[in-house]
Amino acid sequence: MSSVSTVKEQVTASELAEFLDSRQQRRRLLPIAIGVGVLSGSVTLLFRGLLGLGDSSRTKLIEWSQQAPMVGWLLPVVWAITGATLAVWLTRRYAPEASGSGIPHIEAVLYRLRDLRWRRIIPVKIIGGMLAIGGGLALGREGPSVQIGGALGGGMAELLRSGPRERLTLIAAGSGAGLAAAFNAPLAGLVFVLEELQRDFRPSVFGAAFVAAVVANVITRLFTGQLPVFAIPDYPIQPLSTLPVFIVLGVVCGLAGVVFNKVLLAMLEGVARLRPRQKLAYTMLTGVCVGLVGWWYPNLIGGGHHFTEDVLRGRIDLTLLPILLAVRFALTMLSYATGAPGGIFAPLLILGALIGYGVGETAHSVAPFLAPQTEVFGVVGMAALFTGIVRAPLTGIILIAEMTGNYNQLLPLLLACFFAYAVAEVLRDRPIYEALLRRDLRHTPSAHMLAEPVVVELTVAPEAPFVGRTIRELGLPPGCIIVRCRDGNREWIATAYTRIEPHMQLTVLVSPSAAHGLAMLQAGCAAPDRATH
Repeated sequence: MSSVSTVKEQVTASELAEFLDSRQQRRRLLPIAIGVGVLSGSVTLLFRGLLGLGDSSRTKLIEWSQQAPMVGWLLPVVWAITGATLAVWLTRRYAPEASGSGIPHIEAVLYRLRDLRWRRIIPVKIIGGMLAIGGGLALGREGPSVQIGGALGGGMAELLRSGPRERLTLIAAGSGAGLAAAFNAPLAGLVFVLEELQRDFRPSVFGAAFVAAVVANVITRLFTGQLPVFAIPDYPIQPLSTLPVFIVLGVVCGLAGVVFNKVLLAMLEGVARLRPRQKLAYTMLTGVCVGLVGWWYPNLIGGGHHFTEDVLRGRIDLTLLPILLAVRFALTMLSYATGAPGGIFAPLLILGALIGYGVGETAHSVAPFLAPQTEVFGVVGMAALFTGIVRAPLTGIILIAEMTGNYNQLLPLLLACFFAYAVAEVLRDRPIYEALLRRDLRHTPSAHMLAEPVVVELTVAPEAPFVGRTIRELGLPPGCIIVRCRDGNREWIATAYTRIEPHMQLTVLVSPSAAHGLAMLQAGCAAPDRATH
């Protein structure tokens, strides 16, 4: 009983007041969310421009170097080595949390497990991403855009002295705005916040994320135009006879998603075991591989936007499809394992387009009526592979529809994504961002340190370890107290004998001395670790 009193006394009055008065919070949040949307849209637009400059410079360098083939191949190799090495050095030196996608870091911040050093993250992510992706590493701009947007939301919350819960909402809203601006996809930005980042449908979270994503997208469209990101035809509705092939595509993408996740995590663990000089050698070797591939096929390296458009328009040589798929997969694994700033959204979309186009062409060769327009399978394949890897089907469906303008394909998208999701779940593979977050927390135990008491909300997964146990049986440390339970419209004060049930929402008070209890709560409320099955 004394531990409960101690924690309640430690929790700041401002956070509890903010927690109870959601209506007042919503009124205050919306105008601030507009500012977050403006900032996220503007900075993401700048980032996109810098990446475009890096891509065009690399392309011109390769074209010029190909005029002297005997020695010209060295130029793209040196370019890639320089960009990758500088990006990795900058990240490790000034902001290690800016490495890779950045989305797991934002999730850790939203779970109160990491700090958000926004003053360091923003410049390192922009400059490092420009060096890495502009140098040719097979990485995307969306992960950095999400982290940059979240950092801008956190920065604005700090400058306005927002409360803890309001700050987390602004970070999530800024992240969604970053995704919306990166891909001209406002609905996808909103759904990504609700489905993947916050997993919270409270009106304040929904409203802030919605406003920020729309405003960021308006800013982007003012400068980039109204067209979708991918300039491809609006393909017609596919006949019902094609649905079995879309089911097969979903199964294939579910299996491919599991392979993608396992190989990526294995690569990260392998590189983490290297000594510093060996890591430098690995980064330089990756640059060599990227440069040589760029010399052979310039569109296959970097973000790969133009290459994806070629696939979706059916402009690639089918005999090269397996080779292109294998090479791009290998480059993605090698590039992400360096730790340079860059995401996996764009790389996995390329792989999904290739897989989908390959499945469509195979079906067409067997029976043309099963796949009359094979390019459509490339569009659906992107969403299906995204679902198999990230396990966020709504985001994948809406994202691809907005990026391609192909809203006619909703039924094939739903079908393929369902089967991709089901296959990955049956194989008990952990979603990639969740797996990356857990890996990050294992390698950085200091992430669990808290500067002040916090209020945390968690939802119990159906197969979570805590299900069926009473609160007294959980083994939580003193200072980590479950104070409220909610199940649908029913809400009550927790006691030591309250039994944890699936889908129950828990409100927890955590003091700095019990910060490690956050990790216990996360593990106990989440689905069991699929890697152990």
